[in-house]
Amino acid sequence: MPELDPAGAALDAFLTRLGPPYELLPCDPALADTAEFCAAYGYSPGDSANTIVVVGKSDPPRYAACVVLATTRLDVNHAVRARIGVKRTSFASFEEARALTGMELCGVTVFGLPADLPIWVDARVMDRPEIILGGGSRSWKVKAAPAILLALPGVVVVDGLALAPPPA
Repeated sequence: MPELDPAGAALDAFLTRLGPPYELLPCDPALADTAEFCAAYGYSPGDSANTIVVVGKSDPPRYAACVVLATTRLDVNHAVRARIGVKRTSFASFEEARALTGMELCGVTVFGLPADLPIWVDARVMDRPEIILGGGSRSWKVKAAPAILLALPGVVVVDGLALAPPPA
């Protein structure tokens, strides 16, 4: 593995404290988007789990982080809205997600999020033997068994958080 940059070192320290086994994967920042990463590095999109920040449109806004497989679609209009408890929900804007997490688009990870941010994981993620997650920057990914997510405080596994994509 190449030498860790500051973002990679912080991620490595966080994951080491968390406890479960993991592997840090270096990533060319130009290939950080899920589809490009999978194609370039030989991973299945079915093993890639994306962390998506959502916002409930209320005063004040309510945020949550959702982890779903790249082969599914986050059900923001039904499952997320019901969990977050407001009438209108949407994906957080790039600016909102960055301000809330301090992380880059296509690099947001579930590791190191603010302690008061709810984390919901689609149950399908837990069925995979291993998953690839963003690493908090466009330069790193995390490879681990999905059980690593359960080591995070307050994680809730949710049936039906994501939907299967419509048939092609």
